[in-house]
Amino acid sequence: MPGASRQTHSAALGAPRGSLTVVDGVAVLVGVVIGIGIFGFPPLVAQQTDSSLVYIGLWLAGSLVMLVGALCYAELGSAYPHAGGEYHFLQRAWGSGLGLLFAWARGTVIQTGSIAAVAFIYGDYAQQLVPLGSWGSAVHAALAVVVLTALNMIGTRESKRLQLVFSVLTVVVLAGVIGAGLLVADPDMARPVTAAGSVALDRNLAGALGMGMVFVLLTYGGWNEAAYLSGELRDPARNMRRVLLIGTAIVSLVYVLANLAYLKIFGLEGLRQADAVGAQLMHIVAGPLAAALFSLVVCLAALSTINACILTGARVYYALGRDVPRLGMLSAWNDRGETPVRALLLQGAITLGLILFGAMTRDGIATMVAYTAPVFWLFMMLTAGSVLMLRRHDPQRARPFRVPLYPLTPLLFAATCLGLLWSSILYAGPGAIVGLIVLVAGVPLLLLRDRRRGLERDF
Repeated sequence: MPGASRQTHSAALGAPRGSLTVVDGVAVLVGVVIGIGIFGFPPLVAQQTDSSLVYIGLWLAGSLVMLVGALCYAELGSAYPHAGGEYHFLQRAWGSGLGLLFAWARGTVIQTGSIAAVAFIYGDYAQQLVPLGSWGSAVHAALAVVVLTALNMIGTRESKRLQLVFSVLTVVVLAGVIGAGLLVADPDMARPVTAAGSVALDRNLAGALGMGMVFVLLTYGGWNEAAYLSGELRDPARNMRRVLLIGTAIVSLVYVLANLAYLKIFGLEGLRQADAVGAQLMHIVAGPLAAALFSLVVCLAALSTINACILTGARVYYALGRDVPRLGMLSAWNDRGETPVRALLLQGAITLGLILFGAMTRDGIATMVAYTAPVFWLFMMLTAGSVLMLRRHDPQRARPFRVPLYPLTPLLFAATCLGLLWSSILYAGPGAIVGLIVLVAGVPLLLLRDRRRGLERDF
């Protein structure tokens, strides 16, 4: 029986043993999700809403989508634990061709666009410390990418302890923002939205709310890491629900409190116009020195995120070079530095091109989100469909955790992804079209792949 042979094979290779407690799982999930996005994306969400109530409602809706999506990923991760994550799930469910196309999309749109978006957040805060003129944010962003790419090329890797330090700093700083914002009295807490803003929103209300959800869910990004917890969690069938429910509740509470603090200090209209929202809040509450220190910490956390994304992202190009003979040059590996130098160079070049593209628009962060969003939600929808496909084609597979209310839960998540895909295509602007064009440009790879060494379904 195919299922039995797969299980025997997996057992022969060994499997991760359950060592994580519920507390460990919640700590990992919260630490991964809470990042610097909460310091960069709230103004973009505010630009898509016409009231403070709707604004907070989007953040609460985002937490629900995060929970539903994490449940789907938890089943996939517990049944098919693999370092490849979505790449592995898509390959098994839909075939090697789609897996290869996802690798292309991740390398040219999703990962590079994400690096550029975080680089722009870094640039906005670095500009508060070292102003470099009207193009200052883009210049800071480009310098960060160049320097960190060069460091990775010579073999410099981020320290796990340093990453942990930056994660803790981010949470501590966010707690400071919440405390400062909510404890300072402000008589203008509910400031009216201007008429111009209301007119712009009324034309495409559904599309505006859809784009608002895109920005919210980017801030919640990282919940898909739940897929990697399920394979190492004690009693995952019972504890996975606890981890996801508790983790989602904590993240939601922190994010809602942070946004209430932003609204209290700036009002909705003021939040729409903010750039480095956290630094500006601290400037209002505690003066320029506090704002400068806050900006410095956010910059350090952003650099840590950029460095980690550069490190992991380059491995996609390396994999493409191994699977597509005509791209074999990308598979070159520097043994001394233990790093794929050519892959890093290509990734850096694409990211710098995206930063230039973003700098030529009104808002670099929004442009990068528009560039990545349609492609990201397309593959997220297909990953949700993977739960259905693999249940059907691989029914004998052991699943330590099964998504509750099946098939409603994966269908709901897939429908949500489809709605966000539609909104991002229709209302995100030219950046979305560019991202889709780049995705389509990867289709010829399916004809160039080495069928003898190409990725196959691991059935």
